[in-house]
Amino acid sequence: MNVIIYKQDNNVLAIVRPTEEALAKYGIEAIALKDVPEGKPFKIIDAADIPTDRTDRAYWTCDDEDLTDGVGAVGNTFPEVTQ
Repeated sequence: MNVIIYKQDNNVLAIVRPTEEALAKYGIEAIALKDVPEGKPFKIIDAADIPTDRTDRAYWTCDDEDLTDGVGAVGNTFPEVTQ
């Protein structure tokens, strides 16, 4: 399963874990565009790459240069999905 990561204003790494239902209906890219704050670059990564020990989560880091999969969009709704 994939997750979305981005840096919050305080430089703490945020992790978005989409539900299976949302992934099936919208896809991870649409979820990232909707859920990542406007203008924030993000990266989609394998959830297995996230450390399992959350003790020092506030200190997890990611280089800005690695956040290359997109940028949070304006608004917080999904575009209409046609199937």
